[in-house]
Amino acid sequence: MKKKDKSIFRCQSCGNQAPKWMGQCPECGEWDTLVEERLAPGAVKKKNSSFLPEPVPIDSVEVTSTSRIKTGLDEFDRVLGGGIVDGSLVLIGGDPGIGKSTLMLQVLSMLSNKGKKCLYVSGEESVLQLSMRGKRLKSDGSSLFVVSETDLDAITALVTQSKYDVLVIDSIQTIFHPDVASTPGSVTQIREAAMQFMRLAKTTGLPIFLVGHVTKVGAIAGPRIMEHMVDTVLYFEGDKSHVFRILRAVKNRFGSTNEIGVFEMNEKGLSQVPNPSAVFLAERSMVAPGSVVTACMEGTRPILVEIQGLVSSSSLGTPRRTVLGLDNHRVSLIAAVMEKRLGMNLSGLDIFMNVTGGVKIVEPGADLAIASALASSFLDKPVDKETLLIGEIGLTGEIRSVSHVQSRVKEAAKMGFTRCLVPTGAVKQLSKVNGMTIESVRFLKDAMEVLF
Repeated sequence: MKKKDKSIFRCQSCGNQAPKWMGQCPECGEWDTLVEERLAPGAVKKKNSSFLPEPVPIDSVEVTSTSRIKTGLDEFDRVLGGGIVDGSLVLIGGDPGIGKSTLMLQVLSMLSNKGKKCLYVSGEESVLQLSMRGKRLKSDGSSLFVVSETDLDAITALVTQSKYDVLVIDSIQTIFHPDVASTPGSVTQIREAAMQFMRLAKTTGLPIFLVGHVTKVGAIAGPRIMEHMVDTVLYFEGDKSHVFRILRAVKNRFGSTNEIGVFEMNEKGLSQVPNPSAVFLAERSMVAPGSVVTACMEGTRPILVEIQGLVSSSSLGTPRRTVLGLDNHRVSLIAAVMEKRLGMNLSGLDIFMNVTGGVKIVEPGADLAIASALASSFLDKPVDKETLLIGEIGLTGEIRSVSHVQSRVKEAAKMGFTRCLVPTGAVKQLSKVNGMTIESVRFLKDAMEVLF
């Protein structure tokens, strides 16, 4: 008698499995994410003990220098840690239409021009569509091959039959394994495909890039286990209404996770921005209340950004707090400190904060700039356009030191700033910078007196 297939219900958000359908996943709390998956009966194959790997002492392993493949896009190589590592599995996530496919097509085109044999596998576009986009972006080359395929076995056969230097899968959500009884894009299919590509990369030494979509909350679609399986996870960020895109590493086994790459989207594709500070400050108004400049660190690179604040009377019972590019809780904390330590009554006023250029700032070194922007708008007095503000604010109103102060001040001097307010504790870390006047402040009240 034929055995009946068993079924489980798996959450498409976190990968948790349950024996029966439920409206809400008990693990992650998401609603209507449990999908039925059938398990084909079959005995688990046991591995022959004669073929088990033999452990070796770690100090007996000969370590050779890892060669990296330079793509020619310096911003891309910077985020990867200096280039592409042989046998690495890289996951690139981002919102739909942000430019993930454009970036990877341009990278493969530049590698192709260097003589590398590259394969671009698309499960979303036909070969004709890829060719049209490649011609528009001028991304072509005799050693750049494209194919439209979603079958995992067929892709593996293509790679093993011909020797390639780099492989791109666009996207991992469209790939399916014919032996897995679930729909493409499900947790089981994504996990199985990622495992197969990881095995392929490690056994052949082929660098593989997996393009992944993100969910509405910003996480890569599929189980979080996929991020643990790959060597590097990159996020391609940016607002579609802005031309700038930021490539950020959140996991990297072969380099730093603090580096970012800045790109500009235009009709010819993505072009790298070697000096982001000049671009972000290009359209800054000379004198305007509520506008200040700070220097934030992205990896080893200091970037100057403009922070804008607007404080206005509110017609609502609960004043609005609208924050773009900054942590909303951080802004609320600073507003509370200003109200307590400076006597500024902000609780009944609307507060709007924005970081120009679509940049997101998460470090506390921008606290003094946030407070100065709010105070400038509240008092309707502009801050001097050649003044840079650096410092973290504590709950008692003290200005705390931040890291890499010297690099931030040097970048400001390079951009034409002549005055910088820094925490008193950071003065001993600073050496003299030509053309820059350094003023130290210990408390928030001291900074307000210096500025206004």
